[in-house]
Amino acid sequence: MTYAIFVGGTLILTAFIVWATYRSAQMLKHVKVDFNLLLLPAENLLRVGLVVTCLILGWVSGLSREQLGWVSHTPVTDVAIGLGVGLAVQVTLNALTNWAIERFGPHIYSPQVILSVLPRNRDEWALILLALFPAVLVEELLFRSLLLGGFAPVLPVPVLVVSTAFLFGWMHSPQGRLGVVMTAVVSLLLAGLFLWRGSLLPPLVAHYVVNLLQLIVAHRHRDKFIT
Repeated sequence: MTYAIFVGGTLILTAFIVWATYRSAQMLKHVKVDFNLLLLPAENLLRVGLVVTCLILGWVSGLSREQLGWVSHTPVTDVAIGLGVGLAVQVTLNALTNWAIERFGPHIYSPQVILSVLPRNRDEWALILLALFPAVLVEELLFRSLLLGGFAPVLPVPVLVVSTAFLFGWMHSPQGRLGVVMTAVVSLLLAGLFLWRGSLLPPLVAHYVVNLLQLIVAHRHRDKFIT
């Protein structure tokens, strides 16, 4: 019974997060904002609430912490692997993104989402470092811990890996076709990292590093995206 509640609750939560992320990103195509979306107090309270909801769902599932990836037997190694993978992924994504834009044109990628969360001054950078963590943690708890680890006892792992990658890519579709492909590929890599290490820590660190480096690169080339 408790596992059925976990399944139902996780599916509802997934639908809400995917829909909300997609709609928010689409809104940016038509509404110009003059504030950092990642630093809105209401948004951060919502993210903290979503983190708590994910933790409650994991507890309700009755599954072990190992199954959900909530333990790390070698945290130093896992953090080091996450840092290395995150750096390698972002360097590769940056090179591929530049190549794709040159090859197919700027229409293949929309920078509006990343521009909406770019820090505007030094103080915002410090706040972004904090605000980015719950944003990443929600996605990793949902897509890796709950959907992949939590559903693995009842569904084939390859099906879960592919379906979560599809969802992860689709919710980023306002970033353009390139954004969909890139985020789906990143989801596949993070899922593989989760399965390999049996812990949420490496993909969490890697995901955070990828997003942070993406902000740094976008900030350095901000003038190229603003029209």
